[in-house]
Amino acid sequence: METLVLDAAGRAPLEEVERLRARGPVTRVGLPGGVEAWAVTDLALLRPLLVDPRVSKDSHQHWTALVNGEITREWPLFTWVTSKSMFNSYGAEHRRLRKVAARAFTARRTRAMQPKIEAATAGALDRLAAAGAHGAVVDLREEFAYPIPIEVICDLLGVPDAQRTDMRRYADVLMDTSATAEDALATQLALRTLIIQLVEAKREEPGEDLTSVLAAELPVTEAAGTAQLGLIAGHETTVNLLASAVRLLLTHPDVLAAARAGEVTWEAVVDETLRVAPPVVYIPLRFAVEDLELGGVPIAQGDPIIAVFGAPGRDPGLHERPAVFDPARADRTHIAFGAGAHHCPGEPLARLEAEIALPALFERFPGLRLADPDADLGEVPGFVANGPARLPALLGD
Repeated sequence: METLVLDAAGRAPLEEVERLRARGPVTRVGLPGGVEAWAVTDLALLRPLLVDPRVSKDSHQHWTALVNGEITREWPLFTWVTSKSMFNSYGAEHRRLRKVAARAFTARRTRAMQPKIEAATAGALDRLAAAGAHGAVVDLREEFAYPIPIEVICDLLGVPDAQRTDMRRYADVLMDTSATAEDALATQLALRTLIIQLVEAKREEPGEDLTSVLAAELPVTEAAGTAQLGLIAGHETTVNLLASAVRLLLTHPDVLAAARAGEVTWEAVVDETLRVAPPVVYIPLRFAVEDLELGGVPIAQGDPIIAVFGAPGRDPGLHERPAVFDPARADRTHIAFGAGAHHCPGEPLARLEAEIALPALFERFPGLRLADPDADLGEVPGFVANGPARLPALLGD
């Protein structure tokens, strides 16, 4: 079967996932720069894959093409798969790094973040009211979905106010898999410089934040890598979750009315959004530590593998009417936050942010509506993330 080349710009990611599914549970795909990988879409294969010790995320140890020098810094996704952090580690190294990072995402710490989330939400809604006064059109992605997660994650990391704008801009570029290798490398260097400065500052004057914990227990480079991972993963996914939820609610007024009336919970709204509009579609890359078989397909040692996180939520074998947004449905199975050793430790925080911010938005602006319900809202750039690129809206009376 001919290799399906993934759209690096991510212009229609969920439609692309359906094409992958039609090709079988494991299929060959092309990545930017001519690299090929195996894409896995079937939940019955993904769940064991994500806990299989024969599958690694450490490219330096287990990607044959990188070890042999075939993959160079000019490859567009080089920074994605070679950066040193918990995200790209394996085995004992991953467990060591995750043990430290996980201390920031305990149930107690997550609950303790609630006042900060509420304050960030209130501030965003005040700014939104000012921007949308007198019938002005506002972009809900920019004015609502973005500021809340970036403020929360920067508070958690202890990022000074003066650095937050730059960190957000750098994180956006690194999430865009259609960016050039030159831009990605320059951005990676600039962001890493800022993060290292932050780590060193926290070593000198520690606080109660995550970066202080990392700085105290890890070498500078490992602390910086873990803090950078927290910054990118901790805000980008939540931005897309909020933006997608708002779009779905504004285009499904019956669901919005049910949520506001308490007929369905906001928790269910968030979970259904994660299923039908996952904030992450693909996670590059994993690597076969040894020869193995997935769904009857032989995978050679050193071959790259992509876990298609966006596939199970819309699998017609798992869900009736999989593309329909229905928080009242019984089965909302998905793996939007991954599974296994690399399961996102920030999932409870992301859910809490959405469960606080969404009802507050519609309580404050009950007449909120899209400026043009039929407009093409675009998609965020890159094939990793998924969400509307913009949400022009009117606040109403």
